[in-house]
Amino acid sequence: MPTATALTSWARAIRKALDAGGHDSAALFAAAGLDPAGLDDPNARYPVAGTTRLWRLAVAATGDDAFGLTVARHVGPTTFHALGYALNASTTLHEVFDRILRYFAVITDVAELEFGATAEGYRFAIQVAGPEPPAPQAIDAFAALVVRLCRGLLGRREFAPRLVRLQRPEPRNRAGFEKMFRAPLQFDADENALYLDRTVLDTPLEGANPELARHNDEIVQRYLARLQQDDVVARVRAVLVDMLPSGEPGTAAVAMALHLSERSLQRRLAEAQTSFSAVLRDTRHNLARSYLRDPQVSIGEIAYLLGFGDMSSFTRAFRRWEGVSPSVFRADRARGREGLSR
Repeated sequence: MPTATALTSWARAIRKALDAGGHDSAALFAAAGLDPAGLDDPNARYPVAGTTRLWRLAVAATGDDAFGLTVARHVGPTTFHALGYALNASTTLHEVFDRILRYFAVITDVAELEFGATAEGYRFAIQVAGPEPPAPQAIDAFAALVVRLCRGLLGRREFAPRLVRLQRPEPRNRAGFEKMFRAPLQFDADENALYLDRTVLDTPLEGANPELARHNDEIVQRYLARLQQDDVVARVRAVLVDMLPSGEPGTAAVAMALHLSERSLQRRLAEAQTSFSAVLRDTRHNLARSYLRDPQVSIGEIAYLLGFGDMSSFTRAFRRWEGVSPSVFRADRARGREGLSR
C-alpha cells in the first residue's frame, strides 16, 4: 500500500494553533520528524505518519484532546489554495460537498469521503483508507472545518448539523465539541459522519461566482495532474523517513515497501527528473536541518535517525551539504535565536 500523504497546509494550521497557545511548535515539528521548510511550499506534502505523530505530540503538549477543534479555527479560505477559492465561489452547499469529494485528494489520500441522501437529509462521511489511520484530532478538525465552512458560506452562525457521529472515544473536553458543533453528539460510533438537513444544502449562496469557481477548478485539476506525476517522490521520502533509523535503505527495500519493482521505481523517479540517491540525500539533508533545531536531540542520535553507521559519516555528509559541521550549524542557529530574543 503506498504511503499516504497530506498537504502541509494542515500542519501549518497546527503550527499556528500551537504558537497562539504559547507552545514550542518548532520543537514539536522536529520531534515528529517533519521539516518546517515544507510549510513554506504551498504544494508540499507530509507523510500522514509524520503528521499523526505531530497531532499526538500537540495533544500531549496542550493537554487538550479537543485540540483538533482549535486547529480548525486557524484554517482560512486560502489554506487549501485554489480549492478554497472554488469552494467559496460555489452556488450551493450541495455544490460545495460535490467539490470536496471530487478534489479531496488535494488535501490528503489517507481517507475517502461519502456524500449521499438519507430519509431526512444528507450524510457526509469520512472513511479512513489504508493502514495509516489519521489521528482522531485530524478527523475532529476536518469535521469542524466543514461545519465552519457551511456557517461562513450561509452567513448563519447558528447553522448546525442534525447529528455528529465520531469513531473517537468520548473526549475529556466534551464541552469543546458541544460548543463547536451545537448538535447531538455520538462518540465511539461506527462511523465519522455529519448528518445535514436537506433544505439547507440547496439554499443559494450569496458569494456564488460560477466563473471564478470554474477557473479555480482548472487550477486544482492541474495540481492533481502534477501530484500524480510527483507522487512517487513524496512516497519515497515518506518511506525513507520510516526506514532510516534502521540503517540506510537500498533501492530494492524502498521499492518493495512501495509495492514496485526496483526497475519500475528507478524509471518513475527518472520520469520525475530525479534519482533514488538524490531523494535519499535531500531527505537526509532536510531531516538533519530539522533535527538540529531541537537541542534535546544529540548529534549522535541524529546520525542514528538518518541511518548513518557512525557520527563521523554523518558529519562528513553534513559538511558536504552545508559547508560546516552539525555542531557549528546548531551553534549558529542557537546564537541566531538568542539574538532575536533580545
